[in-house]
Parts: sequence; C-alpha cells; structure tokens
Amino acid sequence: MARVLFINGGSEGHINPTIGVVQELISHGEEVVYFTIEAFRERMEKTGATVRTIDGEKFIKAFISGGRNYLPERINGLLRTADIMIPSVLKQIEGEHFDYIIHDSMFGCGRLLAQILKLPAINSCTSFAQTKASFDKMLEHLSQNIPTEVVKTIIDEFQNLTTNIKEKYDIEIHSPYEVFCNPAPLTIVYTTREFQPLGETFDQSYKFVGPSISLRSTQENFDLSAIQGKDLIYISLGTVFNQAMDFYKLCLKAFENTDHIVVMSIGEKAQLSDLGEIPKNFFVKNYVPQTELLKYTKLFITHGGMNSTNEALYNGVPLIVIPQSADQPIIAGQVVKIGAGITLQMQNLTSAQLREGADHVLNHPSYQNAVGNIRESFRKSGGYQQAVDEIFEFTCEY
Repeated sequence: MARVLFINGGSEGHINPTIGVVQELISHGEEVVYFTIEAFRERMEKTGATVRTIDGEKFIKAFISGGRNYLPERINGLLRTADIMIPSVLKQIEGEHFDYIIHDSMFGCGRLLAQILKLPAINSCTSFAQTKASFDKMLEHLSQNIPTEVVKTIIDEFQNLTTNIKEKYDIEIHSPYEVFCNPAPLTIVYTTREFQPLGETFDQSYKFVGPSISLRSTQENFDLSAIQGKDLIYISLGTVFNQAMDFYKLCLKAFENTDHIVVMSIGEKAQLSDLGEIPKNFFVKNYVPQTELLKYTKLFITHGGMNSTNEALYNGVPLIVIPQSADQPIIAGQVVKIGAGITLQMQNLTSAQLREGADHVLNHPSYQNAVGNIRESFRKSGGYQQAVDEIFEFTCEY
C-alpha cells in the first residue's frame, strides 16, 4: 500500500474529476491524503481520503494581488501563493512519508511541492492540456497588447518571485509554463485526444483518459420522474459564473409557452424570488444533480466549463455554449468544431436568438449524430479507472 499526497485547489471543476480517481486508488489499497479547501472536506472524506485543508481566502487574496488584467500577471499571482501554500502543506505533513504526489495542473505550487519533497509527480489536468510550445505561443499572443512599461514590471516581478522561491526552497523555475501548467513526468487529462485541441501533438507522457465521472451524492431533492420522457432542456452556468439574473429571466421568456420542459439551475447565491413568476413548464432550482439530470436531457445550454461539457458529451447531449470566461471560449470552439453544438455570446443575446438556437440544434440531426460519435469515444476511454491504471503503471517504475 502506497501513501499518496494529492494537492488540489478549491473549485468544483478541479475537484469533481478527481473524486472517482481517489475512490479507485483507495479501493486498490492506496492511502490518500488530500489537500483542498474546507468547503470540499466532506465531499472528499466520503471517498475514504484523509482531508487536510488550505486557507482558500488567503490563496485567492495572494493570487489576485498579482493582477488580473493579463495572463502574465496571473502567473505572478500563482507564484505569490507559494509563501502561503507551501509552508502550510509542509507543516501539516511534517514527519510523514509519501510515495508519490498528484497535483492539480493549475494549483501553482503543485510542481514546486513535488520538487521540494522529491516525489514522483503526476499532473491532474482538468482542462485542456498544453505543451510548452502551445503555451508559449499563447502567452506571446496575449502579451502583444500589454503596454511596454507594464510588461517590464511583470517580468521584473516574475524574476523577483522566482529568485525568492530559489532562496527559500532551493527550487529553480525556468519558465512561466512551469508555473501555470505544472508539468510532470505523467499528466492525466480528463478528455480524449479527439476533443483535445491539437491532440496529436502530445507525447505519451500525456494520458487522455476521458471524462472522470462518478456518482456524486447530493442533499438536494429532485424528482427525476417528473422529467423522464419529456422534451427536456437543461440550463446552467455552473458554480462560478452563475450570478446572471438577467440571463435567467431571458431564458424564462425564451421558453415559456413552449412544449419544452426546462430545468434551470441558478446557483446558491441567486434568489428564486428575484425571477418573478415562473412559467409552468420550468423547474428552477438553486442546485440540481447534474450528472443524473443529463441522462434525460435533449439540449444543454451551458457556460461551457470543462466538467459540464464533458458530462454532456458523455451522455450524448448536444450543447448551446455561452462562454463566460477562462478556457470556456476554447471549449466552445471545440464543441462547434466537432459538430456537437453551437455557441452564442452573452452580450446582446435576446430571448428570440436563444429560442431560435435551441430549435436549430434540436431539429438538425447532424448535432445528435456528432454527439453520438464523441459519446462513444468518451465512454471507451476509461475515465477514472483508466487514470488509476496509468498511475499504477507509472509508479511501479519507482
């Protein structure tokens, strides 16, 4: 039995794909110590892992202090989290032995901790993967619009931060790519090469295992029998970008008085009462059991987060993607590229456009055919079971 140190951040999109992986590791006799924020303690403890927590508020404060206007500033923000995260983790595991470490691709300090602890490292990549070449190309493109004086300030800070880490932990950081993508000898990517942009460019150290979807327990009661066999449209903007009351009202207007049954999840912070009168063909909830609901869904209107997109395609559901931020425009582009849906823009979106878009996707068989093809590739890829097989094959070499 090996002891595994699992380092993750504090968001649904990065936590949920790892649940099945941790459960599978533990079922094979591994002992997992899992670092995340307090909000996910109960969820991860149910897997059988020992949960230790990091201070999510301090992490976010340090991260955004680097600046949020440009990608190089966000990279510096991740470096600023080192002085908070690294001492916290090292103190909590003092005197303990681990056989290998699994770290999130965007945590910032995962690669650093692997080097400090001198452990075989595995990168858990919950978004699209990036090679150094593709990342450097993206960084160069995004840096073209940064004023020259700002670029100098950002570069100087990067050098100061990396020098500080070298002095404190005797760890070299050679490039922004190492900070933002946390490369490791093995990278588990929770999608397929077919859906991954430029999937053919990744070497065999990248294992594309497909969506890692496990049954997630929920305290929310939702009567699935009420929507089975119906022409169901499901609407959700996920757990981060979901404070969009105007959009939810637009959806009510778009699909009221139609033959569709619509389930709309509006997040924990929105108030149902702010929506006004709810049409009879709508079920509006703060939270719904998404993985179960998608089994009965004909069309998913989504922000295009990686988790949501993976879960929809895994269940053969066409999409309308309305990207909000982060990697969502790239994910939306891939959905369109494979023919599994369309993308709309939130800005200036009208209820008529949304209704027309839904009718278009639902009434053109090409979208369902494309989704059927990607669904098969997703289901054959192995998910969390394949991830653990790859992890064991990797760790047996050490």
